[in-house]
This record gives sequence, C-alpha cells and structure tokens, in this order.
Amino acid sequence: MALTKNERRHRIKNRIRKVVSGTEARPRLTVFRSNKEIYAQVVNDVTGVTIAAASSRDKEIAKSKGNKTEVAALVGKAVAEKAIKAGVEAISFDRGGYLYHGRVKSLAEGAREAGLKF
Repeated sequence: MALTKNERRHRIKNRIRKVVSGTEARPRLTVFRSNKEIYAQVVNDVTGVTIAAASSRDKEIAKSKGNKTEVAALVGKAVAEKAIKAGVEAISFDRGGYLYHGRVKSLAEGAREAGLKF
C-alpha cells in the first residue's frame, strides 16, 4: 500500500530531524505550511523553548496583499527580525519535510534578506 502525502512528508521530516537540531548558539528555524497559511518558528531544542515565531495569520502580514509566495517572504522577514531582536544571528534551517522551492524557499530567502545567517 502506498504512503499518503502526509506519511511521506513525516518520514522525510524525521530523516531531516536526525541531522538538524537547534542549539543555544544556533537554533533551528522550522517551517509548517498548510494549504492557506505558513508558519515559522525559531526553536532551541536543548531547552525546548521557542525563541521567535511568525505566521501569515499575524495582523500586519494578514493585511498585506499578494500571493502565498510573497506572503511567505514577509513571514521569513518577520521571524528573522524577531529572532535578531532576541539575540539570534545564525540558525539551522529545517524545511519540515517540504521540498525547498516555492513558499518554503521564499520564506528562507526572506529570512536571509532580514539578516539571519544559514
């Protein structure tokens, strides 16, 4: 029996998580993408604390016009600004089992433009 899309993504996600881990010096930027929205958070896996988070449902971002890829870039910039304000400069990127293109790539590039290094 073939895997569903979600089962396949979770297998890929687990494979990525074996390698990518957030530390105090270099937390993990994780992405969740639904059909309508996109969410990102910077996590320290050692202590289990979310340092910064942003989503397309935030008031400032939800007001903006544009397609989902453009909104994902705004979410990347927002999470990067919050992370830098919290003292994080370098992160490791966790694409969450999604392919690195489209909205996920746009979010990553937005975070890079705002000053995060990864």
